[in-house]
Amino acid sequence: MSKAKETVLEIDFNALTHNFNYLKSKLQPQTKFLAVVKAFAYGSDAVEIAKHLQKIGIDYFAVAYVREGVALRDAGITTPILVLHPQSINFKTLIERCLEPSLYSAHVLDEFIKTAEDLSQKNYPVHIKFNTGLNRLGFDQKDRETMVSKLGSTTAVKVKSIFSHLAASEDLNENDFTEQQIETFKSIAETFKTQSGTAPWLHLCNTSGILNYPEAHFNMVRSGIGLYGFGNSEEEDKNFKPIASLKSVVSQIHEIDKGKSVGYNRAHISDRNERVATIPIGHADGLSRVYGNKKGFVFINGEKAYIIGNVCMDMIMVDVTDINCKEGDEVIIFDKVHTASEIAESAGSISYEILTALSKRIKRNFLP
Repeated sequence: MSKAKETVLEIDFNALTHNFNYLKSKLQPQTKFLAVVKAFAYGSDAVEIAKHLQKIGIDYFAVAYVREGVALRDAGITTPILVLHPQSINFKTLIERCLEPSLYSAHVLDEFIKTAEDLSQKNYPVHIKFNTGLNRLGFDQKDRETMVSKLGSTTAVKVKSIFSHLAASEDLNENDFTEQQIETFKSIAETFKTQSGTAPWLHLCNTSGILNYPEAHFNMVRSGIGLYGFGNSEEEDKNFKPIASLKSVVSQIHEIDKGKSVGYNRAHISDRNERVATIPIGHADGLSRVYGNKKGFVFINGEKAYIIGNVCMDMIMVDVTDINCKEGDEVIIFDKVHTASEIAESAGSISYEILTALSKRIKRNFLP
């Protein structure tokens, strides 16, 4: 693997395949696997990730918004795509591009049925989202009868699945709450089947649900962060391989005298004679200002170098006083060893945030 000569995000398809196979090993053969590729596939590249997963046998994709699904269709992705948070203004496009909506409220259900009928659809596949405790999106249990009645009064749509979302499946201290969500979902599913006379697929588990609650795998599971290399626990992280490595290069090294300032607003004042390296990555690339002033760090020649001063739009400065390095040396922001979780935790954040914040202007290299 060649050393970075500019800021680059390396995407390792072998690691992606490993994570897919590990998660698949937790499932029964008949259980379907949905890959969540929203937010540019968690900051990597949704099209390239989806192409690879389609090639190795994924059953379904999920995106957040219609335009994300359209981008996949434009790239030749033919696998079914669930849109998790569609807006009614995009329903016509959704149908035209053979995307499948999550319907999560009476208003959204009414609007989609109307659009489907106006476009002369027959049994268009939809997915009904129930709220079982996350309190974010989804029908309440009390809405069930009205919703089933509306679905039964049209032939334009057909329920392909009903689903919900676990709130704390990664936290075993919240086991009682998660078990309650699972039981609530089972009750909703049984009543829905009885009232509607249909037997749609059921899915509830996210990555941590797959790992911690095998009894709740039902007909399909959904994984996002697990595919990208994180198991949401120290123990499970050992079984995954982060697919993304963010690297850069030392552009310049300055000798800073004691008492001199570094960066905007003079946020760093040197308390000794320092060597300071400038690196071409900043908050416009997704490395938040939160990581400035020694909250965040990078690795140069295996040594931790703290970010000093404020993160700039296109640059950071790091303290390399005690590090043997030179201009042109490779810089690791995160990789398989020094993971995105490690730098995120330094600022009280999580891997999801730093990954999904990565700018599209960062060059992507794909490793076979």
